[in-house]
Amino acid sequence: MSNQKKEKHTISVLVNDEPGALARVIGLFSGRGYNIDSLTVAPVNLSKKYSRIIIVTQGTNMIIEQIIHSLERLIQVKKVIDLTSENSTNEKELALIKIFPKKNKVNSMKKIIKKYKAKLIFNNSNKYAFEITNSPDIINSFIIELNKIGSIDVSRTGLIAILKN
Repeated sequence: MSNQKKEKHTISVLVNDEPGALARVIGLFSGRGYNIDSLTVAPVNLSKKYSRIIIVTQGTNMIIEQIIHSLERLIQVKKVIDLTSENSTNEKELALIKIFPKKNKVNSMKKIIKKYKAKLIFNNSNKYAFEITNSPDIINSFIIELNKIGSIDVSRTGLIAILKN
């Protein structure tokens, strides 16, 4: 048995934008018992009808290689890149957060919002909503801090990534 350490990997999968393409990719993961930590899908080239699937998963180098080779064998798949191994990616996530701050915590909330450079979406009576785009770790920290000052509701996009070069 291998002593390799499980590491987080961000995998970009370019697929034909057609019915069933996402299901086949997801089926590959579920059929082999691999977990998906984050999943985003969007069209990237309307004229050629391609979509990009960004998958965040964990595994040893051997497991990640198996996943990539299995994905490359799918007919719908045009290109697979392990963005993690490229070490030149820019990863972001978008979160929308609604908060009902405790009455005496509004000033604390404003300081946190300024610290994280979040954008106010709306404010009505005792609730506020903010938008933040950043790395998942920073968004997690933002959520933890807001949770201390009131009740929150969070909606997140999942990770997106692109090569810098």
